[in-house]
Amino acid sequence: MKLQFFDIVIILTYLITMVVIGWVLRKKARQNKENYLMGGKSLPWYMLGLSDASDMFDISGTMWMVSLCFVYGLKSIWIPWLWPVFNQVFLMMFLSRWLRRSNATTGAEWLAGRFGAAGKAVRSSHNIVVAFALLSCLGFLAYGFVGLGKFMEIFFPWDIIQPYIPFAVPAEYVPHFYGIVLTLFAMFYSILGGMHSIVLGDVIKYCIMTVACISIGVIAVIHLHKSGSPNVPEGWLDPFFGARLDLDWTGIVNEANKKIEEDGFSLFGIFFMMMLFKGIFASLAGPAPNYDMQKILSTRSPQEASKMSGFVSIILLPIRYSMVMGLTILALLYYPQISGEIQSAHGVDFEKYCRQRSILLSRLVY
Repeated sequence: MKLQFFDIVIILTYLITMVVIGWVLRKKARQNKENYLMGGKSLPWYMLGLSDASDMFDISGTMWMVSLCFVYGLKSIWIPWLWPVFNQVFLMMFLSRWLRRSNATTGAEWLAGRFGAAGKAVRSSHNIVVAFALLSCLGFLAYGFVGLGKFMEIFFPWDIIQPYIPFAVPAEYVPHFYGIVLTLFAMFYSILGGMHSIVLGDVIKYCIMTVACISIGVIAVIHLHKSGSPNVPEGWLDPFFGARLDLDWTGIVNEANKKIEEDGFSLFGIFFMMMLFKGIFASLAGPAPNYDMQKILSTRSPQEASKMSGFVSIILLPIRYSMVMGLTILALLYYPQISGEIQSAHGVDFEKYCRQRSILLSRLVY
């Protein structure tokens, strides 16, 4: 895939804008701890909600959801319940108000309000939360930048970039290199400008993603209207299920049956019950010390904290699934054109298939 001049201008403009935001807001961020970590508790709830939704819209997770949608159809909407998607409702109704009333600055500080500030056990819990937060950050970075790097590799082929890099990068680590470069940009403006620059950058990112998602959805509808219904197994269009999944891809995409078997989702009813209970218990356990909790603590009031949490799913899921379903429909319609490009030694590489769909979409646009 070859980027056009206009595409490169958009990418460079976005990266430069993020750096400028961090540089401009650095003075405001270093006024005090509250300004740096919480934006001075002056940011409106809807901007914090947009920022939170933008942070949840990651490329690795979206690629995974597209693969699920291709194989499992509309039943795939239940699989992300492995992470309690209804947790935002639980936050809106109860936890967000409780968190915001604590007036804590961080997750570790919130524990002092919940269990008391004195005692060896409380200090140990603080240390554990700090360690958990650091490990979570490293985990999210690892999870995000590899997927991002693989996606970038499609649009920035390494053989074109290599002559401008003064050192050698093994082929298997090219996605890691791309991911590190983009992660450094994000770290620059977030560390320099604190919560103010994070929220403003996320809002800009959300606007760009919204335009892209709606465009992909429209493109998919146009091609679906031209080509007719895609070839899918019986039950693919039905979001409801019984004790078993009962999706048979034989004669359509035989490798999809192997994928279902490897995932272990054939007994879908039992699987869904385990997801449901896991989600409920995870929600009842309380909030995790992550970016979601930090946005809640940064709101102006307990009421705005609840509004922000309820707002997130409303603005995230419709936009994200516009992209997910759009890419899935295009993949189903044009599967024969790219099926030969996604074979590996172990059969179909569904992760590679996600990346090939982005190439397919680019071809359709241009």
